[in-house]
Amino acid sequence: MRMAKVLSAVAWPYANGPRHIGHVAGFGVPSDVFSRYMRMAGHDVLMVSGTDEHGTPIMVAADTDGISPQEEADKNNRIIVEDLVKLGLSYDLFTRTTTANHEHVVQQLFVGCRDNGYMVVQETPVAIDPKTGNTLPDRYIEGTCPICGAAGARGDQCDTCGNQLDPQDLIDPISKISGQTPEFKTTEHYFLDLPALAERLGEWLEEVDESGKWRPNVIAFSKHLLEDVRPRAMSRDISWGIPVPGWEDQPNKRLYVWFDAVIGYLSASIEWARRRAKAGVGSVDDWRDWWNDPEALTYYFMGKDNIVFHSQIWPAELLAYNGEGARGGEPGEFGKLNLPTQVVASEFLTMEGKKFSSSKNVVIYVRDVLSRYQPDALRYFISIAGPETSDSDFTWEEFVRRNNSELVAGWGNLVNRTAAMIAKNFGEIPPRGELEEIDRELLGAVTAGFEKVGGLIGAHQQRAALTEIMRLVGEANTYVSRTEPFKMKDPALRERLGTVLNVLAQAVSDLNTMMSVFLPHSSNAIDAVLGGAGDIAPMPQLVEAEDLDNGHPYPIITGDYSHVRAWESRDVIAGTPIAKPQPVFAKLDDSVVTEELERLGLGE
Repeated sequence: MRMAKVLSAVAWPYANGPRHIGHVAGFGVPSDVFSRYMRMAGHDVLMVSGTDEHGTPIMVAADTDGISPQEEADKNNRIIVEDLVKLGLSYDLFTRTTTANHEHVVQQLFVGCRDNGYMVVQETPVAIDPKTGNTLPDRYIEGTCPICGAAGARGDQCDTCGNQLDPQDLIDPISKISGQTPEFKTTEHYFLDLPALAERLGEWLEEVDESGKWRPNVIAFSKHLLEDVRPRAMSRDISWGIPVPGWEDQPNKRLYVWFDAVIGYLSASIEWARRRAKAGVGSVDDWRDWWNDPEALTYYFMGKDNIVFHSQIWPAELLAYNGEGARGGEPGEFGKLNLPTQVVASEFLTMEGKKFSSSKNVVIYVRDVLSRYQPDALRYFISIAGPETSDSDFTWEEFVRRNNSELVAGWGNLVNRTAAMIAKNFGEIPPRGELEEIDRELLGAVTAGFEKVGGLIGAHQQRAALTEIMRLVGEANTYVSRTEPFKMKDPALRERLGTVLNVLAQAVSDLNTMMSVFLPHSSNAIDAVLGGAGDIAPMPQLVEAEDLDNGHPYPIITGDYSHVRAWESRDVIAGTPIAKPQPVFAKLDDSVVTEELERLGLGE
């Protein structure tokens, strides 16, 4: 692959509460693994996201907590930022949607779409919760799907048949907030004219389908959406959100939260460039290298429930702004914006066989896991057993098993006994003597792993990539068993012992380079075990930042990832001091399973 500008556009976690491990399995860990690899492969990566903070659910949570929507967003934004930093997600900028910068970008996108003729005013029924009197967002209305008859269909989409819906079409709809039947009234709203964009959307989806790079489930679902294209409302009757340009005299008219959330990828990129320019680095227009250059690559990471917004709504907004639909038009101040190169959607992660549900206590929050277990144990499970292309189940029994039998007994054991034997016999990495066939076989296999593992990560096959690394770990452990360096006591075998341990140090070093995209925390620790600086995987930082437009300050995630190790074998240096190591991974007692199930109320 040529060196390129690569945008990693990561789904925006919603700030109505803490995020659970199902969320980070969809948007968090996969995007970070990919971004870390692409940087190491020499690409110029911009990884952006932030908290999504508008809409009715924020208002509902704020009412429950007895605080304002902004205070609710502030509280949860900080929790989410802290969790994602501890998980090691290497954002160039993680921001939020309640900034003046974001509001300006969103309103400009809206004006561009409207002026090009793709925002039309129509009357539509609006759902009102009879108990609260507030407008109900589509996703807060559930009922029976009028198309396939499935129960639990939402007001915007049926997950069973995949069809888009309108809440008034549901059979026996109820409010998820009050449990009462919604009342419908007619009001005016702006609609995105999807039919006027459908032909170009279809052409684009055919183009990406022909590339063969999209996951089959994603492209099939996306093309299915075109079978029932109709205008979609992009404004709401609500007091918490971004004001609709031209309707400033109607304070309860706001832009639809999903219209503004996806624009966050652009606004965050612009904020990133503005922050760097303010610090004396680069230009305020640097974001254009990722958005206006047709050679740039853009990857969007999310769970499958958000595919519709990233393979239809967001591309439609971009096409409308660019003036590329049936009505024509011209781009506005942001220029012609790139369509997604790929929508990388993961399936659902369940927990102990049940769908995650905070209200039913079927949930494991990221913060709770990180308070009791190593972050790389969670990252490893998500990467090796997560919902990459099919739904998968998180169980505490499987979490403990994989941690102990694979991380501790497999990878951790290889690292520990390699370093321990070097420390005991030499105190430093010994020089390499003449290689035997068994040595060349291991070194050749590990070196070849860079191309194979890198290719798999680049193709978003992360489970297969990590499985290949662990296969090579197994080969290295087999090498130890076959060469038996621990039996080389005879002084006459000292040169051979040094060669074997040098080969092992090289294998561990190279495997650690590959592993660093999956397990950055432990890879830094292992690099230190091998006599390095312990900075093989640059880590994100939480920074208390000033708002660029005189708003109130807020925490951001950022980092310096400019000095990363190249994705290639790097020779270990004979003479590098090696001390007696401490285990990098913590073995978990079997009692963890019982304790965690009891916390969930699932104990016997």
